[in-house]
Amino acid sequence: MNNDEDVKKGSMSKFPLNSWEVSVASTVVLGFLFGFLGVYLTMPASDYSFLKLPRTLQDLQILRDHLEDYTSDYTAQVLLGYCMVYIFMQTFMIPGTVFMSLLAGSLFGVFKGVALVVFNATAGASSCYFLSKVIGRPLATSLWPDKLLFFQNQVAKRRERLLNYMLFLRLTPTLPNTFINVASPIVDVPYHISHLLATSIGLIPAAYVTVRAGLALGELRSLGDLYDFNSIATLFFIGVVSITPTLVSKSKS
Repeated sequence: MNNDEDVKKGSMSKFPLNSWEVSVASTVVLGFLFGFLGVYLTMPASDYSFLKLPRTLQDLQILRDHLEDYTSDYTAQVLLGYCMVYIFMQTFMIPGTVFMSLLAGSLFGVFKGVALVVFNATAGASSCYFLSKVIGRPLATSLWPDKLLFFQNQVAKRRERLLNYMLFLRLTPTLPNTFINVASPIVDVPYHISHLLATSIGLIPAAYVTVRAGLALGELRSLGDLYDFNSIATLFFIGVVSITPTLVSKSKS
């Protein structure tokens, strides 16, 4: 009994991040600080009251119209500022990254836009993973108790094919990405599977759909216009293909 209590106390007192994860988390924090400072110091004096997180398509169109004036002459600053904001939103679970994905397509085109969105989504999800590893358990337990239990059971069943399952989750709207980012370290999904691989690969199809829609931003009337039946069906098909090895392995066992 005493040995069990000692083990529990030891695991609770152990710092939740290893040295490599601390290095990555510190790099993200320093990146935020130096990135915002660099953008602030190198941009010309002007009225930047238009800079705010878009909450509607109208807000996004106003932001796009103003940023287009700076993109050609201050490309590096706009890129860096865009990345910092996207990663910040992902890290602290601020809703609205779909607008940022649309903005990437509108400002930078499909190829660069998809690369930006996938990079920022992966970086933001990674920093959210580390943050959740420290303080995420009470948050996830209070906000999503049923989903957390479901996710924990599913992960336990699919340990041998966990990458396929995480790809399926990233490709389909089965579970919200915000929840996955927070819950993954709590249910012991390894970082390299849940974020480095599953996020960077699994978000490409959805990122492509959203970024491409940003090219015709003025024609969108609502966010519902982003995903038609064919787009949703395609994402689910890719998701089913990704999880097939897990289902086959389970049926043989």
